[in-house]
Amino acid sequence: MSKDTISIRHNRTGQEAEYPLLQGTLGKETLDIRSLYKDFDCFTYDPGFTATASCKSNITFIDGDAGILLYRGYPIEQLAEHCDFMEVAFLLMYGELPTKQELETFCDEINRRSILDESLRSFFEGFHYDAHPMAMLVGVVGSLSAFYHSELNMKDPEHRRICATRMIGKMPTIAAATYRHSVGKPFVYPLVDLSYCENFLNMMFSRSSPNYIDPNHYIDPCAVKALNLLFILHADHEQNASTSTVRLAASTGANPYACIAAGIAALWGPAHGGANEAVLSMLTEIGTVDKIPEYIAKAKDKNDPFRLMGFGHRVYKNFDPRATIIRKTCYQVLEGCNKNDPLFELALALEEYALKDDYFIEKKLYPNVDFYSGIIYKALNIPVDMFTVMFAIARTAGWVSHWLEMMADPSTPIGRPRQLYQGPGQRNFVPIESR
Repeated sequence: MSKDTISIRHNRTGQEAEYPLLQGTLGKETLDIRSLYKDFDCFTYDPGFTATASCKSNITFIDGDAGILLYRGYPIEQLAEHCDFMEVAFLLMYGELPTKQELETFCDEINRRSILDESLRSFFEGFHYDAHPMAMLVGVVGSLSAFYHSELNMKDPEHRRICATRMIGKMPTIAAATYRHSVGKPFVYPLVDLSYCENFLNMMFSRSSPNYIDPNHYIDPCAVKALNLLFILHADHEQNASTSTVRLAASTGANPYACIAAGIAALWGPAHGGANEAVLSMLTEIGTVDKIPEYIAKAKDKNDPFRLMGFGHRVYKNFDPRATIIRKTCYQVLEGCNKNDPLFELALALEEYALKDDYFIEKKLYPNVDFYSGIIYKALNIPVDMFTVMFAIARTAGWVSHWLEMMADPSTPIGRPRQLYQGPGQRNFVPIESR
């Protein structure tokens, strides 16, 4: 066996086969087992795909042990400090940071594609006023398939690129419209002279009529800066549940807007995009600093259903690098908004207590990005049921980038996982009279 292969032997039959080890630019070696079924007539069993590389990608790299997150090779810390979200969206889509001219052209295109077809206004009216914003987001994004189906040639790279920029442009408009509908306010149109994050905040909170900016509405630069950072931190995260869902749907050749809607549905789960909402609920339940020891004890009790939300991560076995960045921003936002949030003080105390506890140290349960993001959204007056919608706006840049990458590879097969069947063996039908 060479150093570039691994030999596998079937103990019962004695059959043996070698499988190549693939090495990416960074990260673990990956065993190519595509021919294992043919060689051994068996499948691999990997619930949750924790040890399975489902695709090749050039977009995002995570080293969970070292706490590293790279977008196209750039550390998240550098991008968060120096970039605008539109620069990061461009980077994810095209692979390189834009020049000044490229960024201006890209932002102009995103702005031009942010307008919704007027027919969608009546579509929103079909939702009850208390419908969850994520439910509306799934429905409206999926409906874009009906608006842009006939003009989409999936084999044309330019058509695919237009589709991606259209999705990035329309997502904040749709998101803001879900909020306005839920509170009974008129929709506010996007404006070409506002930045991506400014436009979203204006569409959310402006008291104006739909077609011009409210001169009395002040867009807080502190809020814009915070939102920009949160969008950067959430823009992509490798092959997570929602991105894998987009890729799996796209492998069938499905309409891209339907694929993104599928990703939104996956993101909606509390174990994925809804985690920051769960953190706020947990902090509210704890209530005061003096109750922290009680809840820490509950979290360590295997028989207690209470979970300490916002600690630990499926991938990161060290500090979540995004949490380190966002913790600092929490201070800046609350100070800039002149808010003394008791939940933030409680969060800091909880973090300090947990990081000194042997149980959390041993299991490497450190705060993740969700631990602080909900507090920031709350400070920006974003309603709790909009938190996951905010996540979806940011993650759209990653979803469309993975979709573009996948569609550009003609060798990509349709996704078809297998299973370990444990149901009844073959049995004969029994007529209803004899059952």
